[in-house]
Amino acid sequence: MAKILLKKSYRHKDLKEIKFQNLWNSYGVFTTMRVIGKPAKILFFKDHMNNLFNSLKNYKIYYKDIKKDILKLIRININDKIKYDHLFRVAVNKKIISVSLRKRLKPKLDFKLKLINYKRIDPEYKNLKYKKILSYLKRMDTKKSDIALYKDNNILETGTSNLLFLKKNKIYSPLNNFYKGTTFKFFTKKLKKIRRKNISIKSLNHYDEIIVIGSGKGVVSVNSIEKSFWKRKSLKNYRILSRIYQKAVTNCPPYNS
Repeated sequence: MAKILLKKSYRHKDLKEIKFQNLWNSYGVFTTMRVIGKPAKILFFKDHMNNLFNSLKNYKIYYKDIKKDILKLIRININDKIKYDHLFRVAVNKKIISVSLRKRLKPKLDFKLKLINYKRIDPEYKNLKYKKILSYLKRMDTKKSDIALYKDNNILETGTSNLLFLKKNKIYSPLNNFYKGTTFKFFTKKLKKIRRKNISIKSLNHYDEIIVIGSGKGVVSVNSIEKSFWKRKSLKNYRILSRIYQKAVTNCPPYNS
């Protein structure tokens, strides 16, 4: 995993900086945003913030000035002198706001998935209960691989991103029990139709392409799945989705909180 280049924690009550805590496995939520260019641009920034603030309300970690405080901490930790291709993470629990920055690792074309029988706790939210997932990811080269979570033989999401499955140019996503990330929501608006259904492990060979989409990964074509007979049959739709995503990157406005 990428080395953390910036890491800071602040108390809610006065925004005083304290010793850094990553907050993993505490009761709270987070979002990870892609920061690009100079001056900095944050891809899908408003959508990330809306998701974060809605999650904070659902987790009852919401106070009068929390929105203003988070935006302030993002602003003071984005450096106008840096040319970015990084991932900026904001994590919040009931007492602390933590921010961190790491270099974005560009995924390889021979990207693989490893099947893991696990469903995230409260999967509809980007919560901080990631201890088990991180235990797998720390042992992996995340430029080349990710874990694919499944439960009751149905695939849900990866350890970091969403999944799309393509068959005869039709696009499918899992039915439920996964977090609908910002990049996923972007594509649901851009594509004609994403069909929702249970994606069983046994049905994988019916699909021509499997594509990972997320803030860190961008758009990645899966080459193969470990302990499965599935192999990539095409790159056609991956190239289409990559062009759509890259256009959003190119047209992203400069960051302004």
